[in-house]
Amino acid sequence: MAFGMSEWARHENHEPVETTVTGFKLPASFRARFEELRSGRAEIAPARHAATVAVLRDHDRHGLQVFLMRRVRSMAFAPGAYVFPGGAVDPRDGDAALAWSGPPPAEWGTAFGADETLARELVCAAVRETFEETLVLLAGPTAGTVVDDTRGDAWEADRLALLDRSLSFGEFLDRRGLVLRADLLRPWAHWVTPRIEPKRYDTRFFVAAMPDGQRARDVSTEADRVAWVRPAEAAERGASGEWPMLPPTIATLAELAEFGTVADVLAARREIAPVEPTAKIVDGDVYLVLPEALPEPLPEALSEDAARE
Repeated sequence: MAFGMSEWARHENHEPVETTVTGFKLPASFRARFEELRSGRAEIAPARHAATVAVLRDHDRHGLQVFLMRRVRSMAFAPGAYVFPGGAVDPRDGDAALAWSGPPPAEWGTAFGADETLARELVCAAVRETFEETLVLLAGPTAGTVVDDTRGDAWEADRLALLDRSLSFGEFLDRRGLVLRADLLRPWAHWVTPRIEPKRYDTRFFVAAMPDGQRARDVSTEADRVAWVRPAEAAERGASGEWPMLPPTIATLAELAEFGTVADVLAARREIAPVEPTAKIVDGDVYLVLPEALPEPLPEALSEDAARE
């Protein structure tokens, strides 16, 4: 998933706000950044478009489960954090020639507040990134079928070619004679990295059911641990700090915990508006103010030690 994690998110002295706002105290180094932005001496970094997918399944004993990945500690972005599969848009994701089944890009644009080209890129990025990181592929030979198994050397070769961008997603689908199954996705949320961050993402969140016959990849090149877990349990672990997570992940898990089955999640009607935490001065310190709808208690700091666990 792509939501900026900077120094503040790993700082050992990161404190919850003890005033009337909901959020976290940022390290003192952010005061200078705040003043530079407020005075116009620094520019707000552009937010790169990205997509992330909460892949869901129904378990016979445990009920609704969601797939999470723990990012390896060597990653520059969000080391050690539990995330959904996802990543930034590749401009080639907007290829209008690829085979497509389900709601047209214009409908996705209406849901996410995006133009038709960007909406197409977001849906394709969601499917492409999920395959790259988990081998879960929301595509099939026809508009009504899904690939039943993505294991094997040939699939791995294609995955690696997508990763190094020597193969576009449209070329990948065309080579294999596959149709993108946009109808298997649902729009869920929209989060934007705070403007005080030097690296920012504009991320649309999707939900999707795990296709029958497929298996999620155990460990990707970006993850060292994966888990199928009940959303309520994952949200609790994230909020307590046991599992390092970013606020959008915890918020999404808490929302998913309100549903009993994958079908219930996919049938949910969502009104999506962008959520962008803001930086404010409170009693002389800089705080990142989070939406009131986030679950309580909010997580503590992701320290360097936590990232290495």
